[in-house]
Amino acid sequence: MRAQTFRWDNITLVILMQKARMSGELSLNINIKEPRWDQGTFMGRAKHFFMVTDPRNVLLSSETLEKARVIVENYRAGTVKPGLTEDELWRAKYVYDSAFHPDTGEKMFVIGRMSAQVPMNMSITGCMLTFYRTTPAVVFWQWVNQSFNAVVNYTNRSGDAPMTVNQLGAAYVSATTGAVVTALGLKSLATRLPPIVSRFVPFAAVAAANCINIPFMRQRELKYGIPVTDENGNRLGESPNAAKQAIVQVVVSRIGMAVPAMAIPPVIMNALEKRAFMKRFPILNAPVQVGLVGLCLVFATPLCCALFPQKS
Repeated sequence: MRAQTFRWDNITLVILMQKARMSGELSLNINIKEPRWDQGTFMGRAKHFFMVTDPRNVLLSSETLEKARVIVENYRAGTVKPGLTEDELWRAKYVYDSAFHPDTGEKMFVIGRMSAQVPMNMSITGCMLTFYRTTPAVVFWQWVNQSFNAVVNYTNRSGDAPMTVNQLGAAYVSATTGAVVTALGLKSLATRLPPIVSRFVPFAAVAAANCINIPFMRQRELKYGIPVTDENGNRLGESPNAAKQAIVQVVVSRIGMAVPAMAIPPVIMNALEKRAFMKRFPILNAPVQVGLVGLCLVFATPLCCALFPQKS
């Protein structure tokens, strides 16, 4: 019995040592500068953006964010935390990316992070779709939406070609003006059309604002171009034509992102508001609308971000 016990103890010890050795020898060849999944396919890009836009990351504590930062920066420096697994490394990478600026390494303002896109947009869009009947409400919520966009643009400004305060201000004023003018113009036209049509006025205003805001924010790229590299990443120069193509793709994806959230809920709400329980409890209108928008955005945001590759 003693010999058998000794033999099993030895086997257990060997197994534990192998596990410890394996967990402590995480390869340093994992390229965490790039996404985990193949960005040449739509599914690979979708998986990447589902991680990047995960709204749960907004709730992470400063301590958790700091731990992720230490793991990522140490790994880049060639130091691996004992026992760190590949899955834990990738999780830390995406937590780090969700809160820290990729160029400067600074912690980003909470509502400007990609992980805040769904909760912020569902609240603002839900209110735009709920309070669309009066002119002051239309102006106020379009202003709130463009103010939020300005915060996002400033928070995610490029470290390679930073935007000036004047550029940000001009884009903000232009987009807000375009959105409000479009919304009010379509609102006056919609009075002669079926009530369901007026529910889509906020979507038209948001689409118009994107067509103004994005090219304005990236006017420097339209003038001087964006970097062009070969397959090995060697910089060859700048191309204004590549910038035009990239900006068109961004506008299309931004508008596509808004389509489900601003087209599906109005149809559902138009039917629900005729029900007895909604007439009895009109206070439920806004929460239900916000919930429907959030459900759409959880899927629309990452899927529309994945429409086009970030590098092409």
